[in-house]
Amino acid sequence: MRISNFSIKRPVFTTVVMFLVIILGVVSLLKIPLKLIPDINPPVAVVVTSYEGASPVEITEKVTKPLEESLSTLPGIKNITSTTREGSNLILMEFSWSTKIDDIQPDVLQRIDRTPLPKDTAKPQFMKFDPSQFPIIQLSLQSVGKEENLQELADQLEKDLMTVEGVASVNVSGTLDEEIVIQLDEKKMKQYNLAQSDVVQLIQANNVSLPGSPVESDGMSLTTRIVSQLTDIKEVKDLVLTVNPLNGEEITIGDVANVETKRKETGSFTRANEQPAVLLSVLQQADANTAEVSKQFQKKLDKLLKEKRYESIQADILFDQGDYVRLAIGNIGSSLLIGGVLAMLVLFAFLRNVRSPLIIGVAIPYSVIVTFVLMYFADFDLNIMTLGALALGIGMLVDNAIVVIENIYRHLSMGKDSRQAARDGAKEVGAAITASTLTTVAVFLPVVFISGILGQIFKEFALTISFSLAASLVVALTVIPMMASRWLRLPDSQRHAKKESAIARRYESAIRWSLRHRLFVILLSVVLLIAGGLGLTTVGSQFLPATDEGFFNIGMEVEQGTSLKETDKVVKAIEKELGKEKDVDVYISLIGSTQEDSFRGTGSSNKAELYVKLKPLENRNRSVFAFVDDVKPEIEKAARLANRTAEVTFNMQSASGSSPQTLTFNVRDMNPDRLDRAVKEVEKAVADIDGITEVSTNREETVKEIQIKVKREEALAAGLAPAQIASAVNDATRGVPATQIINKDSAVQTVVVRYDEQVTKNLEKLKKLLVKTPSGNFYPLEQLAEIRVKQGPVVIQRINQQEAVQFTTKYTSATNLGAVSKKVDEKLASLDLPEETTVTFGGDRELLESSIDDMILALILAIVLIYIVMAAQYESFKYPFVIMFTVPLMVVGVALSLTLTRTPISIPAVIGVLILAGIVVNNAIVIVDYIIQRKRSGLSSYEAIIESVKDRARPILMTALTTILGLVPLAIGLGGGTEINQPMGITVIGGLLSSTLLTLFVIPVVYSFFDKDTRKLNKKQ
Repeated sequence: MRISNFSIKRPVFTTVVMFLVIILGVVSLLKIPLKLIPDINPPVAVVVTSYEGASPVEITEKVTKPLEESLSTLPGIKNITSTTREGSNLILMEFSWSTKIDDIQPDVLQRIDRTPLPKDTAKPQFMKFDPSQFPIIQLSLQSVGKEENLQELADQLEKDLMTVEGVASVNVSGTLDEEIVIQLDEKKMKQYNLAQSDVVQLIQANNVSLPGSPVESDGMSLTTRIVSQLTDIKEVKDLVLTVNPLNGEEITIGDVANVETKRKETGSFTRANEQPAVLLSVLQQADANTAEVSKQFQKKLDKLLKEKRYESIQADILFDQGDYVRLAIGNIGSSLLIGGVLAMLVLFAFLRNVRSPLIIGVAIPYSVIVTFVLMYFADFDLNIMTLGALALGIGMLVDNAIVVIENIYRHLSMGKDSRQAARDGAKEVGAAITASTLTTVAVFLPVVFISGILGQIFKEFALTISFSLAASLVVALTVIPMMASRWLRLPDSQRHAKKESAIARRYESAIRWSLRHRLFVILLSVVLLIAGGLGLTTVGSQFLPATDEGFFNIGMEVEQGTSLKETDKVVKAIEKELGKEKDVDVYISLIGSTQEDSFRGTGSSNKAELYVKLKPLENRNRSVFAFVDDVKPEIEKAARLANRTAEVTFNMQSASGSSPQTLTFNVRDMNPDRLDRAVKEVEKAVADIDGITEVSTNREETVKEIQIKVKREEALAAGLAPAQIASAVNDATRGVPATQIINKDSAVQTVVVRYDEQVTKNLEKLKKLLVKTPSGNFYPLEQLAEIRVKQGPVVIQRINQQEAVQFTTKYTSATNLGAVSKKVDEKLASLDLPEETTVTFGGDRELLESSIDDMILALILAIVLIYIVMAAQYESFKYPFVIMFTVPLMVVGVALSLTLTRTPISIPAVIGVLILAGIVVNNAIVIVDYIIQRKRSGLSSYEAIIESVKDRARPILMTALTTILGLVPLAIGLGGGTEINQPMGITVIGGLLSSTLLTLFVIPVVYSFFDKDTRKLNKKQ
């Protein structure tokens, strides 16, 4: 080929270009950001609406349904899910992956504005999903000294850590802030004819800072400010409310209330390893390098904690995505290096000299460096997918170089000088390796067009491996011939030649036997193919393999209305069980809230969430999934002993964002009663399935609530409107933030005025709560209103404008998504649910089902493209058809490898099959191309077949072994972070083994049927 001749003639030019590319590659590598997986931006948005004081039923009718009706016809919308709670509503909108949220946002806002909503409703807020809103680091802070100093130190630490480059924000939860609490004494308030509002107004009137108009003085214009500020608790206590009419004494706030500094009541608190703590969540900037931000953050944290002011702080990192990124990238990088070394060892074993393998060895680093340059300009990240692509392709990178060097070696053996051998050897196989590379690259073209989360995850993978293969082709046609023309010399090892000829003679005999028994060879291949297909049905399926990040969380819920103290009792029982486990590193408990509640700005005294971090994978003997399977029964038992209503759920997140060992589906119906019956039937049926460890729904039971119904006539007689009574009760039970003061330490403290908890936390005393009228009289609340305890709904769920209940089922690590789905389908079919009741699957199953269709289409397109590329290359429809017979042969090895390793069929495994379709034809291309060349040189068809397969067997075995051994580290799954790519490695190894061994016998047989001279070979003989 001309490019090879040019490289041989201009070695200096070729070398200079090579060094230039190496320099560019090193610079590109330093600038490519490190991330865990490619950026995924699902087309998801939410609309949040607040309606203070309204019940879930009222909000559903007045807010949820009108908004759903307006938003359900948006272009590209797939699902619309609403969750309505007291005082708030959240509508989640899922769009098709072709929809861009930025494009649809104006339409959403326009429809919200046009929707008629009650006047008291706050304006609905529109928010789009942003991955940067999720923390990359979470850590707990504990104080080994005074607990009251923890919040102050945490706030200081938060400000110091905000300066780290790439950090967007540092959020503190589980706050230990203090506030000034004024607890009113109801009897004294009545004695002095005072109301809660009088105390609030007095404090507000004495804590002012207002600007005045500028004043002219001595030719200067001076601004004015009127200031009367409260600075400490004593000043608040000493504020005069009124004067005692009997003795003229001043009555202060301290005389009618207990004024003290208390920890702010947030309705929740946090512990780390059973000690009071706060939780810090670190969010990174959208375009930041996760690994670098993590590294700099930990460096800054370690430096700060060594300072004297923070000596009492103990920090425990619960979750650090940067650490996992470095671990995963490091492990895949190790797989890449080990694979490269194993590929080189194959070359030494086959070629039996140092120079040839060293020349070929240049192809690996050089091709990888060229790939880094292309990745940088394509704006790709270095993540487990792009590095996985390089690890997968490491053995393939030398394939072209092997074919070229082996052919040059053969020409040297004919007595040619190094330059002539390099020129002729490269020219002879140039067309074949170009065709084989193009067919492999063609396989990845359909992957680029796959939509959805799968397309986002694998797009960079497909392009990266295409870049590396294209680079390897250029290297094989330029650098390899140039180096061979300077380094290779005529081999004189006769012993090696004898050994090789003995092997060649045995293989030649086997080929002749195959050509005499063609039908037997074809029949055996078909039987193996059918057996392989049947074997694939036994391994099950999953969407993506779960990644062991050593982190999970436990959700705990007791019956509605349970006090925070009782909830904490259950959490302590769970903590006790976790404390017994040696594999646990740190656990943080958030009592009275969850992360989702924090997002909504709400909390529930009956809920808690625990975040558990295990020790590194190398320091424990079981995976996080096996750990959860083991501890789950004990934790559930401990929780139930503490409170019989306790429900415990375990949640694990994978690197891809999916939930491992989880099957989710929803049951929908327009009729609430029919839906209730269906939900009970489904829950009972699914709970009995073997392998399922947990069945939970998002349906919450009704909660007991105190309903205060105003007696209008009595209220009117007392001179009160219903709104005034409602306001008085609301202020008394919730408390009123009167003002904020800045103390002498420049800390901001809130002043809260409320009644003594003995009055507001007791139903009987609440009935006797005194309500002051405008005329100064006091009436007990029970005289003005009817007070009853009733059942009220907690939450109302709707999916696509229907009442809905979502089921979440967890299954053991011993089974898989496909097996569980099959059992659930059978159970649901046996229930014979009404036609109006629909069951829809979501989560990993929905993604798997939609992705498999895309993958099958991609596989069909890939096979068609391979055929088209080869037809164009050979200007023939017949020879590419012969070559395509290698594709089914890979199924035998794929089935065998997945069955032996008990690896479920997953998207990475299907991607592996897709890659195989491009690789396995390469062997046949080399054989068929050489048969055509040998026939042109004058050999008969029969002899051309024999000579070609015999001459090409060694390079075929070499290329197959380098690819297989290059993939061994990936298939073994060395260390964390390699799980996603592991099924791909297993699939390619198995498929390549079977197709290579069978190709050496099947392709000569198939070719003989298509060649007119050998079609009736057996009859002639």
